[in-house]
Order: sequence, then structure tokens, then C-alpha cells
Amino acid sequence: MPVIHIDSLSHPGLEIYSSLTEAQLCDRRLFEESLFIAESAKVIDVALDAGCKPFSMITEERHLDGIASKVMERLGDIPIYAGSHELLKNLTGFPMTRCILCAMRRPQLPSVEEVLKDARRIVVIDSVTNTTNIGAIFRSAVALGVDAVLLTRTTCDPLNRRAVRVSMGTVFLAPWTWLDEPVSSLHKYGFKTAAMALTDNSITLDDPVLKEVDRLALVMGTEGDGLPKETISESDYVVRIPMQHNVDSLNVAAAAAVAFWELRRF
Repeated sequence: MPVIHIDSLSHPGLEIYSSLTEAQLCDRRLFEESLFIAESAKVIDVALDAGCKPFSMITEERHLDGIASKVMERLGDIPIYAGSHELLKNLTGFPMTRCILCAMRRPQLPSVEEVLKDARRIVVIDSVTNTTNIGAIFRSAVALGVDAVLLTRTTCDPLNRRAVRVSMGTVFLAPWTWLDEPVSSLHKYGFKTAAMALTDNSITLDDPVLKEVDRLALVMGTEGDGLPKETISESDYVVRIPMQHNVDSLNVAAAAAVAFWELRRF
């Protein structure tokens, strides 16, 4: 595979890592296929194992015979850019503590029906825009037995570079796709919906009735505004996490992990 040693930030191909926004990486007018960026050898390995196709890679020269070498063996005939620590720090805008960035082609997402086919416990993420929270929710979902993830279009992209990094690559392990219909549409797939919200008729997360539901969709909203009133009113259950000392809520990623554990089926 070709290793391209760079000594300038103006080298063609580096704009993927230096100047293009997440939205531009998705723009098919700029690339034949939409791209995303995976960071670190471990995350890149998980992405490759999941079938993601590499486009190019960049690393520090000092890692070519070390941590980057095993990844490079799996990448095939793609451009490999290598430069000094200082150059790459200026290029990316941050120290490359993870050593490697790899631009990869975005996989084709399945339909909602395909994602839900064999699922029993799923999470719907509605309007959560913090990339760290999205990555953490995916990591907890995979670790704690959630079968699939659906996201509203007002939620941030799970393949955002930071979300991928925080998830430790679990965004490639959980079946997921966008939900373009109301949450209530999940009823036609045999799911009951449980909206996480503080209302007068909320039941607690440990209520036995939830464990008895065969196919359950847990609906999580943004911390600031919570879930839309319509989503709450149309849900089969409204659920809260019991807490002490007048604390009314947790960070959405923390709340998701608690809920996933309580409602697990393994």
C-alpha cells in the first residue's frame, strides 16, 4: 500500500481530516460515497470487522512500524498519509493521542423493519444532540443487551467522529437507523413504548409490568426539553427512575445505562 509522507498541510486529500465538516463528509457531491472518520486502532478494527470500507488513513510517522502497522495490513490499497507530530497536530487541530485517523465509507443503513425484525428491547433516541451522549448511549446499549437503536432526524449523527470515538466502535455493532415516523408507529411492529419522563402518572423503572412486556421500546429525550408532549401522551408507559435527595433527573447517557440494565433480558 502507498505511504505518502507529507510535509505540508496543503497536500491533496488532507482536507478530509483538516477542513471538511461532518456535513461535507456526507455530501455525495464531494465524494462518490459519504464518509465518516474513525479514530484509534481499536475503533478502526471494530469498523473493519463490521464491514466498513476504508477510504484513506493518516498517522504519525513514528507509528508506521508500531501501532499503525497492524491496521495498515487490513486496509488494502488506499492512501496512507504520514507526517510529524507537530504537522498532524496543526492539521487536525488537536494532539493525535489515538495515533490514527481513518476515513471510511458510510455503510448503507437498513430499514426500520429490518432493524426491528428480531429485536425485543430497543431504544429510541429523540433530539439528543450531544455527540458524547450519543456515543455513551450506544456503548451502554451494546453492553447491556439492547437489540437495536432508532434515532429521530433531530438527533446527532452516530457516525460523528466524536460519537464514534466515545462509543469505542459500538456504533458499528448495534443495528441502527433513522426513524422518520412518529414513535407511536412502533406499535405496528408489535412494540409497546415506554417514554422516560417525569409526569404525574409515571411508573418507576423497576415496576414489574415493564419486565413482562415482550417487545419494548424505551424512548429517551434531550435533557433540556425532554420528550415532546405528543410522544409522551401516545406512549404505553411513562417511566421514571426513582431517585433520592430531590434529584429529579440524570444525564441522558447515565439514565439510559440504568434503564438498559433494569430492563435487560439476559
